Amino acid sequence: MKVTIEIDCTPEEARVFMGLPDVKPMQAAVMSKMEAQMLDGINALSPESVLKSWMGVLPPGTEQMRDAFMGLMKTGFTAPR
Repeated sequence: MKVTIEIDCTPEEARVFMGLPDVKPMQAAVMSKMEAQMLDGINALSPESVLKSWMGVLPPGTEQMRDAFMGLMKTGFTAPR
């Protein structure tokens, strides 16, 4: 003997009928947190933040050396022969 039962209901109705928990609020919270973390990661890769992180690695006095080289370039320094 073969019995076929067809039930026409939405997924929400089936979830409630079977007593399964509603996970929509939890999914929304997780997705918003993931979105925030992804946006923070993207901001960390911006050119300004990358340069700031690289400049923090350079030894102290680098700015003075850069200024000295710029001064030499502006004055038209020529190397001694």
